[in-house]
Amino acid sequence: MTTITISGLPGSGKSTVAELLQRKLGLEYIYSGKIFREMAIKYNMNLDEFGRFCEKNKEIDEKLDEYQLSIIKKGNVIVEGRISGWLAHRNNIPSMKIFLQADLDTRVKRIINRETGDFEKRKGEILERERSEEIRYKKYYEINLNDTSIYDLVIDTSDKNPKEIVNIILNNLNR
Repeated sequence: MTTITISGLPGSGKSTVAELLQRKLGLEYIYSGKIFREMAIKYNMNLDEFGRFCEKNKEIDEKLDEYQLSIIKKGNVIVEGRISGWLAHRNNIPSMKIFLQADLDTRVKRIINRETGDFEKRKGEILERERSEEIRYKKYYEINLNDTSIYDLVIDTSDKNPKEIVNIILNNLNR
């Protein structure tokens, strides 16, 4: 059974890498960021507003995390989510836990390429989102998002293309 979790900061390449891995491995792919965005729309908020709302309403994160955990437990899946690796780790679920990272400017440029926007404005949005997530996960779960010690593989994607990253993952998955 193959279960892969992919975590990382916004713009680190999680979605692109997860989609490529899905095609290579034929596993189901769950993107928790999409679910979070859909929830923000249901609440008629943008991501920043919804993030601040979640800081005071733990049940939103709990619903999303319970859903992710149920998927991870089933196995044979790629789950991309900010704390999907932590969920697998804390629940002793066998999985390959991957963390993707990249420097801030690279991440901002990637997000602008995907969604357009002004560099400084996007940078501020990213930093606000990261701040909000850090507060929520520390408060709700005592998780330090900067602690990568639980991951099986940490990859700096700043200077790598998606195919290179997928090859690194596949090489480590086969070990």
